[in-house]
Amino acid sequence: MLFKNIGLIDENFEYRSNMYVGTNCHRIVYIDSVPPENEEAFFETYDGTGKVLMPAFYNAHGHSPMCLMRGYGENLPLDRWLNERIFPFEDKLYSEGVYWATMLTMAESIRFGIVSTTDMYYFIDDMVRAVVHSGLKTNISRAVTNFGTPVSESKSLKEMAQAIEMYYGFEDGRILVDASAHAEYTNDFDMIKAIADMAKQYDVRTHIHLSETEREHKNCIEKYGKTPAEVFLEAGMFDVPCTAAHCVWVTDSDLDIFKEKGVTVACNPCSTMKLASGMCDVPPMYDKGINVAIGTDSGASNNSLNFFEEMKLFALTGKIAAMDPASMTPQQVLRSATRAGALSQGREDCGLVKEGYKADLIVVDISGPNWAACDDIANGLIYSADGKDVCLTMCDGMTLYRDGEYTFIDIEKTIAEAENARQEILRKL
Repeated sequence: MLFKNIGLIDENFEYRSNMYVGTNCHRIVYIDSVPPENEEAFFETYDGTGKVLMPAFYNAHGHSPMCLMRGYGENLPLDRWLNERIFPFEDKLYSEGVYWATMLTMAESIRFGIVSTTDMYYFIDDMVRAVVHSGLKTNISRAVTNFGTPVSESKSLKEMAQAIEMYYGFEDGRILVDASAHAEYTNDFDMIKAIADMAKQYDVRTHIHLSETEREHKNCIEKYGKTPAEVFLEAGMFDVPCTAAHCVWVTDSDLDIFKEKGVTVACNPCSTMKLASGMCDVPPMYDKGINVAIGTDSGASNNSLNFFEEMKLFALTGKIAAMDPASMTPQQVLRSATRAGALSQGREDCGLVKEGYKADLIVVDISGPNWAACDDIANGLIYSADGKDVCLTMCDGMTLYRDGEYTFIDIEKTIAEAENARQEILRKL
């Protein structure tokens, strides 16, 4: 496809007007302010007047099947939310229900410009099947919890190894598999170390929850005399690239660990504020050079995958934490939503509009009234835009959504089947 006369967020996250961008197969092959010599070489020409082309979003932390619990555990703190509402519902999940729930999340992701999610859950076979059918990408992990179960008896640890062996690199690299310890408080030290050892054995990345709540953080210090980050460090979890979700209650020494070990922080502002867990203090992380990406968390703790909403809250909470309106520049925020997430997934050739990179792109319509008289397009993408302004989503060069139409997803059937699955589970509770 050749995009012409289109605004562009370039590889430096600066806005450029009236550009030409060409894609061929999976990659971006042409970027210039003038048209290519042979426009006919491109399969289709897309007139981008009144629109902006930018890198697609990489969701750095999610639990896709949990969209079935949207609105189910409202107005509760995390521990009660989990134990009173989420865990009992999850105990009734079943294969086909998880497939349709994941497919619904993929549809919502595509609609809002997300092309890849760092996902942590179980029923991995069904989730992979849905991601493949949708046309998207994922870094998926079978979350391990043991609550004292010996390592040798852990069914979930065995399932994690099977998932890595079966799916890592599947679908021409669209599917990658991480190793996941759900959290310090849901695993003992021996299990955390076993997961870290498995990640090193298979040479895969890791994905964890870390210091999401004050209670979690303080209980860990009381138990080990160490912060959760220090426990994970000792267990070897950071000896491979790791994505640590939340990091709301981390210390300065924790940040030094993240910097030294190359840990990505996945900030989930909507979820942590909705659960009143706190706010991730991002500016000091930027100052230390830590890779900070953005996640939505689940549809149960967020209720939406609108990534523009997530970007806006990410930027605003950072400014409030720093008490500095000049912090959280649009370039930093846009990078966290795109390139930083791609890097956290080990997708080095993704997350930028740059020649030779994967064609993971979205087109944003800036002709609506919420954009009128906008003086700065890069800022506008954070503070003025809405997810429904996305009019085209492309993943690996495939157009998955355009002007209300999905390429691979039957949206009416997906919504109906996901609702049927929710009702089936509720009948069993």
